Amino acid sequence: VERLNPFPAAGFSKNSIPAKYIYPDFKITIVNNDIDLKVNTGNAKHLKVSKYYSDLLTKSNDAETKEFLSKKIEKAKWFKDALQKRELTLKLVMKAIIELQKEFFTSGDEASLKPMKLADVADIVKMDVSTISRVSNSKFIETHFGTFKVKELFSDAFRKDNGEIISTNEIKLKLKSLTLNEDKLKPYTDERLAELLGDNEYHIARRTVAKYREQLGIETSKMRREL
Repeated sequence: VERLNPFPAAGFSKNSIPAKYIYPDFKITIVNNDIDLKVNTGNAKHLKVSKYYSDLLTKSNDAETKEFLSKKIEKAKWFKDALQKRELTLKLVMKAIIELQKEFFTSGDEASLKPMKLADVADIVKMDVSTISRVSNSKFIETHFGTFKVKELFSDAFRKDNGEIISTNEIKLKLKSLTLNEDKLKPYTDERLAELLGDNEYHIARRTVAKYREQLGIETSKMRREL
């Protein structure tokens, strides 16, 4: 059994690059219509200062040894407190995000995402914007409808002709839909996409269409053309 390969399909990879797995930092579940948040600490064990060295500090009569042990134990306590503070910060920030995007986490519908900036979360938790940026950057969240990056929840606001405020993510969804359903023999140019979005009251410039298209990983019309 030890000689068997637990990933037999790995040998069929063309480039032999090992698969990269996502281990979410947060997990959200719906329990009795309430959103439950858990911070994924993996297999990390509960940290504590070694009792052996703590006892040694109290029993030792050597001044140099006591000074050495005191410094090391103090550093250990600081490290432990820093990890606990980090976990608390992660929870506070994510709870604020969940409160702002409660409808999205409940329904799983991207169209229900509200405009949200780092400053909006910072105002709620009373922390610096840079702290919110560190928490959201390169962090993944697992939900009942998929796993994605926390930073994907942030977006700017856009005002439609009727005065309704929406997230720019809604425009990106429409843009993605247009390119998926286009005629592949004559794919839409950025100018044409801007016109079609305008028909839905999403009046944005061609360069903005190009920026959103690149963010979505959608190629130019020339590259999307199929012969």
